[in-house]
Amino acid sequence: MRVCETKRRVGSLNHRQGEKASFAMGGLHAVVGEANNQILWWQESVRAVVILFYGLFLIRFFGRRAFGKQSALDIVLSIVIGSDLSRALTGNAPFVPTIVATGVLVVLYWLVEHMAARSRFIGRLVKGRPIELMRDGRLNEIAMLLTGTGSGDIEESARQSGAASLSQVRAAVLERSGKISTLSENPPA
Repeated sequence: MRVCETKRRVGSLNHRQGEKASFAMGGLHAVVGEANNQILWWQESVRAVVILFYGLFLIRFFGRRAFGKQSALDIVLSIVIGSDLSRALTGNAPFVPTIVATGVLVVLYWLVEHMAARSRFIGRLVKGRPIELMRDGRLNEIAMLLTGTGSGDIEESARQSGAASLSQVRAAVLERSGKISTLSENPPA
């Protein structure tokens, strides 16, 4: 007899919690509108404000690296976040599930980035590896061809690091971030 009474109370409690969640979602939909329905100008404005602060929160909480140095993973994440937040803003996708899914993607990104920092294998898989473009003053034409890098790109990097010409560059490396690093014969003082 007590088991039946307990099941009835738990069922009643679950039903009340469901009603509260439904009421809260109804209130949220009243403010931000529902997906695939006509969204009023002020509802889209509320969405814009929420998405702006949500995006800022994601960037500040998970770090600026996600949007600074652009690895392949960084670029894909930026595109997906922009697409998701745009769909949430315009009402082309349900607001709360889209926001949650975007948060899940950013957490996954954060996890992959931290795994890549601790594992050489995962780091190379996700970010690639540095590629030597020049050694002992000799250009590696094959590496340059495969990476789409010209001698002008190496010269530009050399000038940025203080070398007057390519003849002063001893080594050049295409870094994982896509930046070219150069080592000069006589580094600037």
